[in-house]
Amino acid sequence: MPRPSLLLLALALACACRAKTATVSEVHSVTGRAFERASERHRMVDGQLAARDIDDAEVLRAMRAVPRHRFMPEAVAARAYEDRAQAIGHEVTISQPYIVALMTQTADIEAGERVLEVGTGSGYQAAVLAELGAQVYTIERIEALADRAAATLRELGYSSIEVRHGDGYAGWPERAPFDAIIVTAAPPELPRALTDQLAIGGKLVAPVGRHVGWQQLVVIERSEHGLEREKLLDVAFVPMLPGLDSSRGPGSK
Repeated sequence: MPRPSLLLLALALACACRAKTATVSEVHSVTGRAFERASERHRMVDGQLAARDIDDAEVLRAMRAVPRHRFMPEAVAARAYEDRAQAIGHEVTISQPYIVALMTQTADIEAGERVLEVGTGSGYQAAVLAELGAQVYTIERIEALADRAAATLRELGYSSIEVRHGDGYAGWPERAPFDAIIVTAAPPELPRALTDQLAIGGKLVAPVGRHVGWQQLVVIERSEHGLEREKLLDVAFVPMLPGLDSSRGPGSK
């Protein structure tokens, strides 16, 4: 059986080779991140995801590949692989690993597809989507979080992800239509702008509800005949707020 270190190196090189125009620094970033706290990531995937109802092999691979702790403030990075959400500043959280995996699996993303994320937060969800080979566009209303997420993604070699400081309620019409949309904060109702930007056959996964701390995670699928909605489970997300926030004070990620 190959040694674990050799397997990790092979994984890192394979990830790097997926980008046809990867620079030397990007290859080093990919190789380095494959080794960082890798055993903790594997335990997280095996114990929190695969042991439950996450069975998409590509999603599990992506969750093993992304160093979740690099997207978190130092004060909570030690707890990065616990089965819970963690605060990242500005009254925003990085979602529980299981929820990230569930939303990603439900969106049913294929390599090469265009994916919109509403609510960049730390940038972790965007990195997981990029690991699937998607072209990722992500919007964050809080400027400090958008800037920090963009910097972290660049440092880790995810240079193809486009990060925008903008109002998630408006979506990203210049880049539409999208094959999938993932919303990481809870609007009281789904914004019409987002469903309008969903491609035929595409899926939108979002928490929806007016009550802080209790919403429904739903999936919307667009067909030629309209929109079909299915409830997945009850969840607790931070509310999705309209407008822009240019704050850059203490606590930003």
